[in-house]
Amino acid sequence: MVIGLNDINIVLLEPEIPQNTGNISRTCAATGVSLHLIEPFGFKISDKHLKRAGLDYWQYLDIHYYKCLEDFYHRNTDGSYYYFSTKAAKNYTDVSYEKKVYLFFGRETKGLPEELLIQNKDSCVRIPMLGELRSLNLSNSAAVAVYEVLRQRSFEGMSLKGHLFD
Repeated sequence: MVIGLNDINIVLLEPEIPQNTGNISRTCAATGVSLHLIEPFGFKISDKHLKRAGLDYWQYLDIHYYKCLEDFYHRNTDGSYYYFSTKAAKNYTDVSYEKKVYLFFGRETKGLPEELLIQNKDSCVRIPMLGELRSLNLSNSAAVAVYEVLRQRSFEGMSLKGHLFD
């Protein structure tokens, strides 16, 4: 049973580390966010580390695969695209994530291609960090982005009650 809000999407361009993709898959399943994976991957989809990081949530995941970036754009023509990068000037909290959104993340070692960032300069956002640190972990960054969109939408559809103190 796939649960999807269908208007919040995480896009991973050429992910390299299976554990990160597995963790992101788990976040997507737990929040009803769709996951889009664009080849080439640095692992096989059958990788045990990928499956293990996603736990037993795979049946709840709305996941889509693409051969290349052009394939992704051809098949997803609606919505707004936001490109997460340490090179962006605008903070991710400065954006109003309305309607259907695609939150793009690049490879763990290089991020998104610079030419893609230049072509989409007004849609590039960053997660602030201290000093000259390189970046946050990819799965952490994706979770920060997803929860900002959900927060702006008052966590619509999410369970807001704990079980211990109800």
